[in-house]
Amino acid sequence: MPRIMWLLNHSSARRFEIPMLRACGFDEIFLPKIHPVDPSFRSASVDFSEDKNLTIPPADLAVLNAADWYGDPGRDAWAVANRHFSLLFFIVHTAEALGSISDHFQGAAIWRAYGLERTNSYSNIRKHFTNGVKTVEKMGDRFWFGEAYEDLREVEGELIQRRAVYLPLGLPATDVINGWTGRDRRVFFVCPDIGFNPYYRGIFEEFSRDFAGLPYAVGGSQPITVADPNVLGFVSKEEHERNMREMRVMYYHSREPRHIHYHPFEAVRAGMPLVFMAGGMLDKLGGVGLPGRARTGDEARSKIQRLLQGDDRLIEEIRTSQHVLLDPMRPEKLEDTWRRNLTHVVERLQVSSASQIAVRTRKKRIAIILPIVYRGGTLRAAKLLAEAVSRGSEQAGESAEVVLLHLDQPSAYSAKDWSDLPPSVTTRTFNWWVLDKAEAKTAMMFDGHSDWNPVYEKYLVVDDGIMQLGDCDLWVVISDRLSLPILPMRPVMLTVFDYLQRHYRVSDLDEQILLANRLAKHVLVTTEFTRQDALQYAGIDPRRVTKVPMLVPGRGQATRQRNEGDEGTHFIWTTNLAAHKNHRRALAALQLYYETYQGKLSCHVTGFGSSEILKSQLPHLEGLNRVVAGSRALRQKVRFLGELSDEAYRRELAAAAFLWHPTELDNGTFSVIEAAHYGVPSLSSDYPAMREMDGQFQLGLSFMDQEDPEDMAAQLHEMELNLAERRHSLATEKHLEEQGVEHLASSYWRVVRELI
Repeated sequence: MPRIMWLLNHSSARRFEIPMLRACGFDEIFLPKIHPVDPSFRSASVDFSEDKNLTIPPADLAVLNAADWYGDPGRDAWAVANRHFSLLFFIVHTAEALGSISDHFQGAAIWRAYGLERTNSYSNIRKHFTNGVKTVEKMGDRFWFGEAYEDLREVEGELIQRRAVYLPLGLPATDVINGWTGRDRRVFFVCPDIGFNPYYRGIFEEFSRDFAGLPYAVGGSQPITVADPNVLGFVSKEEHERNMREMRVMYYHSREPRHIHYHPFEAVRAGMPLVFMAGGMLDKLGGVGLPGRARTGDEARSKIQRLLQGDDRLIEEIRTSQHVLLDPMRPEKLEDTWRRNLTHVVERLQVSSASQIAVRTRKKRIAIILPIVYRGGTLRAAKLLAEAVSRGSEQAGESAEVVLLHLDQPSAYSAKDWSDLPPSVTTRTFNWWVLDKAEAKTAMMFDGHSDWNPVYEKYLVVDDGIMQLGDCDLWVVISDRLSLPILPMRPVMLTVFDYLQRHYRVSDLDEQILLANRLAKHVLVTTEFTRQDALQYAGIDPRRVTKVPMLVPGRGQATRQRNEGDEGTHFIWTTNLAAHKNHRRALAALQLYYETYQGKLSCHVTGFGSSEILKSQLPHLEGLNRVVAGSRALRQKVRFLGELSDEAYRRELAAAAFLWHPTELDNGTFSVIEAAHYGVPSLSSDYPAMREMDGQFQLGLSFMDQEDPEDMAAQLHEMELNLAERRHSLATEKHLEEQGVEHLASSYWRVVRELI
């Protein structure tokens, strides 16, 4: 028989179900070793005893034991699971677990269901954790709803009803234990989590009201202390068993038709009289007509009072009759049902697996999306990311297709912009469509997400002329500049370089940008500074943020060939029109450098939009034309070259004395890396991202205080005087090569592969 993963930690259920699985012929069973630290897991425990029966390599078992199966254990753990196991039992505690099982497990997955309160259903739970996006539907005939009671399916949706398989819950032992004395004349009532769970708090308040004046003790774990001396809280196993022997009567409140707790059966096995309410699960297990059954609260109170007062006749009637409640829970009565239904699951899995072999699977396809027109560093970053994902997948032996999407605006991009992409990365144009709520629901339904309901008034959809990017398995958006939520037909990952809006007025979309971050399945960042902003400003769950090494362009044709004594006659300032580029202080520093320090080097200003700095009407650039017009030195020494072709820029850079980066704050700049490839040192503003870059690439950067034009000017003068020394402190070409895409691609693929 195939091996089974029983991914639950419920102690009572395990004591019945593991022996039952063995009786059905399943000898190798894996049990999870990690469970959530959560009050709802008050009955959980860890059991290593089944490990000795597993005939799998110890290294693989170690991987399984170290995995968190209630969250997302990761693809490596799933690879081990798929090698050795064909059946899996699970409960749903997180959205991550449900999605992970659906996406990665290749065998039959059985959602173990022990029943819920009457106002809830497993269909509702599925919708809550998935927001209606398809998960288990993708498994087809490999998904099963393993109901512990035969009528659980009756209140469920069509999918769960169709996939229901009856695996009845029982007890490991059903014999009645002699030893009950009843000398403690109190009512024993079990009610956990009173201090914080509204459901149980309401039950406790109803009990306190209906049985006021009677002596009682309340069992059950209480993570938050309850101000009632009769509430026992957590007790040892020995003390709990003593309570079962000595308390006069147990009262069981539940009228729930599809859920029952374990403790009423404990009472029956211990010989303790059980008074219970009619209308609940105990009626279906033989409780109708029993002397301990009560149809109203008054009837329950009357019977309990008689028991507390020593009504021996009623005590004996209840004790001698209530054992019938154990009969439907006897393992020997349930084994045939388990064997028959699990055989059906295994047979259907074999059919499903055979059909899967016949279907040729395509490579995974990842879309890298430029949501707006980007030039300069962000455009380079997008292309580097596409290359890293492609190379990383090849290095891992999991070759994937990568598609880079850009807006269909011929005036913004030309074929030359994509000429440096590797052959493994293709490009595709697109436009954004906006759908209203009704259109969005229809689109999601046609994509198979039949339970999805819109939350927002409008959604963005990629119109790529094919199938709204439905041919891709993951959408990776460069930056978070999204004007509306993306319709979640596929998982979305953001690559966020900075959160400048925390520090500057960037756009009118600040709230929407934060929403994009919070809706994303995952967020990639490249510096610790940005990671902290993601956590503290964007409010993203740390589990959904990963810091990866910064990618930078390779050396290309760059060489460090400079004649002795040829120091260069200019330095380069790369910039654009954004407010954080610090133009006003930079020009003030340049004026001081030329007029106070008699600076000799010209400044060549390059970058997208840089030729418009003195003409722009942007508020942060207002008046800069007058600053330059009023300084003869600035007019003579500063040249605004605008955006240069790659070839022209490299000529300027190769001939430069150094590169100047006076930006206030961002995620760093590629320009200092490119300069290092040409043997050109850099003078940079002193902020966290640049310090991180200096550490990662060992650039030997010189730093200045970007908020102080006088210090900026002084450091420009120092660079002019000490150029040879600055060049000697540059990173070696070997070290820069070790930080190239080829060497860092695996870090990116490790994140991406977990999402597809």
